[in-house]
Amino acid sequence: MASRRLIPRSIANPPPRLATAEPSGEFRTRTHALALPADLAGLRLDQALARTLPQYSRARLQSWIQAGAVQVDGRRLRAKDKVLGGEQVRIEARLEADERVAPEALPLAVIFKDRALFVINKPPGLVVHPGAGNARHTLQNALLALDPKLAVVPRAGLVHRLDKDTSGLLVVARTPEVHAALVAALAAREIGRQYLAVCTGVMTGGGTVDEAIGRHRSQRTRMAVRSDGRPAITHYRVVRRFRAHTLVRAELETGRTHQIRVHLAHIGYPLVGDPVYGGRRRIPAGCSAELTAELGSFKRQALHAARLQLAHPITGHNVEWEAPLPADMQRLVAVLEADQRRE
Repeated sequence: MASRRLIPRSIANPPPRLATAEPSGEFRTRTHALALPADLAGLRLDQALARTLPQYSRARLQSWIQAGAVQVDGRRLRAKDKVLGGEQVRIEARLEADERVAPEALPLAVIFKDRALFVINKPPGLVVHPGAGNARHTLQNALLALDPKLAVVPRAGLVHRLDKDTSGLLVVARTPEVHAALVAALAAREIGRQYLAVCTGVMTGGGTVDEAIGRHRSQRTRMAVRSDGRPAITHYRVVRRFRAHTLVRAELETGRTHQIRVHLAHIGYPLVGDPVYGGRRRIPAGCSAELTAELGSFKRQALHAARLQLAHPITGHNVEWEAPLPADMQRLVAVLEADQRRE
C-alpha cells in the first residue's frame, strides 16, 4: 500500500463543503457536492448516485433528479442518462422531517480517535446506514450522537461499510475534507482491509478470486458472479485447517457488495452460517455433538473485518488497527479445534 500523503489532493483543492442547514419547519435542506467515481462509467445517473450515496433510496434520488435538485457538471440530466465517471455532481435537496437521520446514543467500541478519524469496531447485528426497515438503531444514528459535527460530513463520516451481520473495523472521517481524501484513497485501492472468515470445506492453499460481481438476475437482494458485473478481486490464504472447515484470511483489492461471501461461495467454500450464499447447512460426518450444536446455532456469516491499514489523512503516516475475533467466532473456532483433536 502506498504511503504518500493524501491531504495535498483533497485539502489543498477541497471539494465544495457538504453542508446541512438548520431545521426549518417540517423540512431541512441537505447539500451534497461530489465527483462520481470513474468505475461508475456507463451506469444510469440514478444508479450511480445510489451507489455513491447509499444512505438514500434510489426512489428518493430519482425524485430529486426529476425535481431539478441534481446538477451534473452544471446541467440537469434525466435519471436514465448514462454517466462517464468523473462528473461533478451537486445536490440541493429537501428532506422531510421523518427522513432525517436522528442522533441516537448507542454503545460503540471506539478503538481510535483523533481530530481527523474515528475507528469503530462494529458488532455483528448492527446495521451501518438507515434504510427500509432500519430507520433507527444504526451505526450512522450512533455516530451522530457520538459527534454531532458529523451531520455536515457525507454519510456521517462513514467511508466504507460492512454487512449487518459482519463484525469488525470501520473508519469514520470527522470532516468533509478528510472524508473526500479517504474516499479517494479507497477508490485508488490505498486502504488495506483484511478479514477473517470460517469457511465450509478444507482448502488446500490460498489464492486469488478475480471474478466480476453484479446484481443477481432474478433475486435482487443477492449478488452473483457475472461476466458483465463490476471488477472484483479477493486474495485469500489459509490460517488454519480443521477436519471439514478452514479459517481464512481474506484481503479486498476491490470493495463490491458481499464480495468475500460471493467469491468464496463461488469457488466452493461458502462461509459458515451465511444465510444467503451458504446453501444448505452442512454437518460433517462424525463431528462431535458440541460442533453439531455450534454449527446449527451459528446464524450469521462467520466474517470479521480484522485489520485496517491506511495513510493517515493529516500526517501521511501509515497507520493500522486490529480487532480480535468477536466472542461468537472465537467460540466457533475453539469448538472446531476441539473437534479436530478428537481424531
